[in-house]
Amino acid sequence: MMRALYSGVSGLKTHQTKMDVIGNNIANVNTTAFKSQSITFSELMYQTTQAASGANTQTGKAGTNARQIGLGVKSGAITASVETSGSSQSTGNPFDIKLTGNSFFIVSDGSSNFFTRDGSFYVDGQGNLAMSSNGYTVQGWGVDNGKIVRDTVSPLRIMSSDNMKYPPEATTQAHVSGIVDKNDTSVSSEAGKIISISFFDNRGYSYTAKLSMKATAAEGQYTVELTDILDSKGNAIDKTNIKLGSVRNVAESKKLSLANGCSINGTTLTYLDEAGQNQTMDLSGNLTDAQKKILAESYGFTSYDEMAKLYVAGADGTVTTLGAHLDGGTFAQVINAADGSIATDGKQITGGVIQYNTSTGEIQSVNGLTNNLNLVLDFGDQPGSAFENITIDFSPSSNYNNNGTSTISGDYGDVYGKGTGRKLGEMTGISIQPDGMIYAAYDNGMTKLLGQIAVASFANPSGLQKEGDNLYSATLNSGQFDGIGMDVTSDGGYMTTGVLEMSNVDLSSEFTEMITTQRGFQANSRIITVSDTLLEELVNLKR
Repeated sequence: MMRALYSGVSGLKTHQTKMDVIGNNIANVNTTAFKSQSITFSELMYQTTQAASGANTQTGKAGTNARQIGLGVKSGAITASVETSGSSQSTGNPFDIKLTGNSFFIVSDGSSNFFTRDGSFYVDGQGNLAMSSNGYTVQGWGVDNGKIVRDTVSPLRIMSSDNMKYPPEATTQAHVSGIVDKNDTSVSSEAGKIISISFFDNRGYSYTAKLSMKATAAEGQYTVELTDILDSKGNAIDKTNIKLGSVRNVAESKKLSLANGCSINGTTLTYLDEAGQNQTMDLSGNLTDAQKKILAESYGFTSYDEMAKLYVAGADGTVTTLGAHLDGGTFAQVINAADGSIATDGKQITGGVIQYNTSTGEIQSVNGLTNNLNLVLDFGDQPGSAFENITIDFSPSSNYNNNGTSTISGDYGDVYGKGTGRKLGEMTGISIQPDGMIYAAYDNGMTKLLGQIAVASFANPSGLQKEGDNLYSATLNSGQFDGIGMDVTSDGGYMTTGVLEMSNVDLSSEFTEMITTQRGFQANSRIITVSDTLLEELVNLKR
């Protein structure tokens, strides 16, 4: 009789425990990434009143089973359904992350690592990615030279002062593309077809180079000259030491001097006048005058030799010549030229010559070179200069009849978008990729890898110990954390941003379990009631 009472009591206790589990599940039906628990019952113990016996071959008596009376029930195991994922809840917050797979985020309180499926994160005042509920920092791997270094996990400080800006870079490449049409009036004008190319110096300031493209008398040939370089406000900068191609601009007030006695016969100098027109000048040194020849005068001297002779008249009337004579009858008059100079006004002496194939219209050569279709905007080797030389590629351009319209234009960067340069970048946003890689975006078009979120995986995730705040800790039965973690994609998982994992509690199942638990509790309470009635009857036997 007493055994029944105690069995009923144990039944009440275990069903009460199950009700506690059900109540906790229902209470956390809206808890982020909560994993529902289930409980199993097991027999408490048995009292054996008779042991089992075997068959007796001598007497032929069969064996008997043991006689055991159970003494109640106890809680078996309380297990969390960790491997069952909850539904997705869209939040729109880029720092909310849902894990797909059986792995866990790694977070730290500064001294110990914990594990969670709750991906509700934010950036704290130190720039660290952290849990919204308790401020524990999210762990991951840092970056070295643009690559992830997978070693011991550490806090992900994604918004440090170094990451808030992206350094500027000078432009080193540019290209000219489109069609140049010789029938375009601008190409044949004095100013030429203006090609504008924007670029940056290494401090991030922007400039615009103005190139003038003009048609020459030769078919398919055009000249390209640097006319101006403007800053972002439209002001022209000093281009004294800047050249396009292989010849520098001549600085204002500089002179090209021809020294006395210098012979440069047959050489011409090409230069630009104030109107920007090409002019040529013949250069020569000393002037050789026309050779002079002495003709006979009234005294009959017909050469310079006559002036050097001594004539003696004899008695017989003959004339005899005595003395030396000068050899040669002519001389050249040499007039020494005075030293001269030509003052220039800073205009470029020469520029690039672009030759297009007259049959195909494709570019053929630049400055006579067929294997290098570039012109270099050379800023010179000036100490402290903020500029880098810019290689301008003309190969994308062509020469066709386009109804008198030239579409040729310039842009920074090569045809593959390299060498564009950039201004100083301000961070505009952060994105987290499915593999946990964290990138920052900047207003200069650049992106930067900031780190990667690491995850942990366990052989027995159900063996993790709940610590509250949606946290778990490793136990001997779950397997230990190695301190390094793993890439979420290693086991086929991935991360989704702007989404959180909801609780995996199934209310319909919980209510069903609650009903059966309630009936079990009632049945066990009835055992106690009936046992009490039987005891009461037993006590009343003496009356």
